[in-house]
Amino acid sequence: MRAPIGDFDHAVPAPDCLGELTGPVADAVRHWSGSVPAEQIVYVDTEPDWADTATFLEHYGKELLDQSANCVVVAGKRGGDTTLAACVVLSATRVDVNGVVRRQLGARKASFAPMDVATGETGMEYGGITPIGLPDGWPVLVDSRVVDLPYVLVGSGRRRGKLLVPGKAFTELPNAVVLPGLGV
Repeated sequence: MRAPIGDFDHAVPAPDCLGELTGPVADAVRHWSGSVPAEQIVYVDTEPDWADTATFLEHYGKELLDQSANCVVVAGKRGGDTTLAACVVLSATRVDVNGVVRRQLGARKASFAPMDVATGETGMEYGGITPIGLPDGWPVLVDSRVVDLPYVLVGSGRRRGKLLVPGKAFTELPNAVVLPGLGV
């Protein structure tokens, strides 16, 4: 199969390669529902040492920058309560943690979650966290520019491999909230 974006040697519908995904991501693909069929989510095999955005673009094509998104885990704190959430923004932007995220979570303070918390809570590898397969109840904050794209390249749950996901599929993730200005 040819990938809908980019030039990858190996592309396959995600439901056909569940073994390449972490448990939570594979379960989410297996139980996928919504207007976007799971078969439209495509897994592409990539070199794990090239997972970070700048290195990835160097090897797979700089044109993917405008079609790639990062998923980061944030922690919003108010009193003694901490709310973990995922933020999905275009790779060329950064998450507005102290503005949009803090207000959306109703937090006094918001920051990026420590790596061990992000990986431990998601069951995913650092550098490969994806909004597909997050823990139940987590808010998934998605920049409005992400959902406007035909396809978006995001992590697969591992450093090896990426998912190509139709932009509108992000609106159908559990607890998804589309926010303009999340990525600045």
